[in-house]
Amino acid sequence: MDKPVDKPTRLVEFETMLLGRHAHLYAPRSRMGGGNLDRSAYVLLSRIHIHGPMSIGQLSEAFGLDASTLNRQTAAMLRAGVVERIPDPDGGIARKFRITEEGERRLEDDRTANIAGLERVMEHWTPEDVSRFAEFLERFNRDIERLEGRPWPRP
Repeated sequence: MDKPVDKPTRLVEFETMLLGRHAHLYAPRSRMGGGNLDRSAYVLLSRIHIHGPMSIGQLSEAFGLDASTLNRQTAAMLRAGVVERIPDPDGGIARKFRITEEGERRLEDDRTANIAGLERVMEHWTPEDVSRFAEFLERFNRDIERLEGRPWPRP
């Protein structure tokens, strides 16, 4: 039987498990003065920020989540004042969620705090190493998106 470190994909599995475990170290929002968005709000707002207003159906298709899950998440975001419901700008029947000024501010605050945390973690890395790491992460994410059939729009 293979030992856990005998296969490179086992190493990737192990390291990605640890990455999730250590997220609080490079994304300490509460200490960095970020907007303190929860993970689902951060991801949903990031998508709406790039794409523009989106309906529950569009969010469901983009994330592969059922409408009830998204209804709960967007209801919490509405209460927090980070999104608002608007008529479809393209004239469709479904109402869409648009990020508010407060949502933009909180998203940017959290993103700034996350970047500062990552810079602390990688402070001894060369710019070339950071760029190579970013390229591998993008490749990894694009391959996941390809398998899921849900590409993430990139700015």
